[in-house]
Amino acid sequence: MKKLLLTGFAPFLDNPVNPTTNIVEQLHNQVISDYAVIGHVLTVEFQQSGSDMVRLIETYDPDAVVSLGVAVGRRLVTPERIAINCNDGPIDNRGYKPAGEKIVENGPDGYFSTLPIQHMVQNIKKANLPAEISNTAGTYLCNNVMYHTLHYFKEQKLHRPSGFIHIPASHELGLERNVPSWSNEDLAKAVWESIACL
Repeated sequence: MKKLLLTGFAPFLDNPVNPTTNIVEQLHNQVISDYAVIGHVLTVEFQQSGSDMVRLIETYDPDAVVSLGVAVGRRLVTPERIAINCNDGPIDNRGYKPAGEKIVENGPDGYFSTLPIQHMVQNIKKANLPAEISNTAGTYLCNNVMYHTLHYFKEQKLHRPSGFIHIPASHELGLERNVPSWSNEDLAKAVWESIACL
């Protein structure tokens, strides 16, 4: 059976929870289509998360990689189209704040997702959940991990589906931050439908 590495993040900044943690734990060891899901939660650290992602890929040798992050304030599930070679944004969980530095010094400016993002959006909508493709993964840890993953596969000349999906806040986080939110059940369902496309 094929293996799929599914990653989420720990809570960060002033967010007391991160719904991607729950989804990764819920879907770990599940079988979706032809994929056995291997779930892991990443730290929110510029100098650690990307290298941890590469280590996980080298450890499990997955046939596909889907990374998740919460986009507080977004109303839809949004598969990301592109990752850019830039670290910027607020401080991470260790207090580090980059200012436009490159993720990989001599790396390409960007990498396009190799996930079937259009099919993913269609599948999520068929499940009566709103979704659309996003053209910006930002410059925080979500973009960082997506770039590291795609760069690794490119450097290793491995053609495996990989990319990133942003999800809205869960109700628990939405109440805390006063932003649009989804139930944990619907968030997990949207991710399930995304993986089923592979």
